[in-house]
Amino acid sequence: MPTLPAAVTVVEVGPRDGLQNESAQIPTAEKIAFVDRLSASGLREIEVSAFVSPKWIPQLADAAEVFQRIQRRPGTRYSALVPNMAGLERAIAADVTDVEIFAAASETFSRTNTNRGIEESFDTYRDVTSAAIAAGLRVRGYLSTAFGCPFEGAVSVDRVFALTARLLELGVYEVAVSDTIGIAHPGQVRQLLEQMVLTMPASRIALHFHDTRGMALANVLAALDYGIATFDGSAGGLGGCPYAPGASGNLATEDLLYMLHGLGIDTGVRVDAVSDAARALAPAIGHALPSRYSQARS
Repeated sequence: MPTLPAAVTVVEVGPRDGLQNESAQIPTAEKIAFVDRLSASGLREIEVSAFVSPKWIPQLADAAEVFQRIQRRPGTRYSALVPNMAGLERAIAADVTDVEIFAAASETFSRTNTNRGIEESFDTYRDVTSAAIAAGLRVRGYLSTAFGCPFEGAVSVDRVFALTARLLELGVYEVAVSDTIGIAHPGQVRQLLEQMVLTMPASRIALHFHDTRGMALANVLAALDYGIATFDGSAGGLGGCPYAPGASGNLATEDLLYMLHGLGIDTGVRVDAVSDAARALAPAIGHALPSRYSQARS
């Protein structure tokens, strides 16, 4: 039997990736309370918001105010997505210490999502990463559509491998290889990781799954066999996908924690506290939480 990691880092993306696709406009005070409750659960990595144009994502227009008013706990890192130099400058002004850049493995998705092709996006992110590191910030990379694209279909392992390597060369500390539309299955995960872990440290690779087809936990279980020890989750399973209307969102953090703890893997996070944070936000969201764990508690 493979040796599973003794401990796993769970990166909470609900306040940013989870909320940006919600149709209800969430009050700023509710977002701040959500982040504070998540902090109290023991999470050590929380993606709080994004410094993007309010024209494109109105839900996150209050990023600076949220960062100003959250209670930052020692030992917990609070990050923000930045699409360009203007976003980075706003993040630095808000006293953000960790930022993320967002590249794609599909040319069409890159142009649809950011109005830039893959090469153009790397030109932008080279400058952003360099400036962020010079300012003392940590930079994380996302590689979206790594398992499939809503426009182009299948994405090759070789392309994902090459683009992940390029992101690491920019200076990011890890790359969250992302199943943006929830199309991945364990066979794909194994095929990709068999190639990646031969030449890249598993510690530099994170995985970000959506649960559109109910495969997210199975994909995590497959990845654990390859020593991957960082996974993204969204409290309550919030998120959805604009390219799959009505589909489930991100992998629910509490579902992920329940499985990891059942395997004897340490996360340092209290699963019921994460569930409580999501349930407290649910009235503002206006719909039931997709998380199976939180549904079972109800």
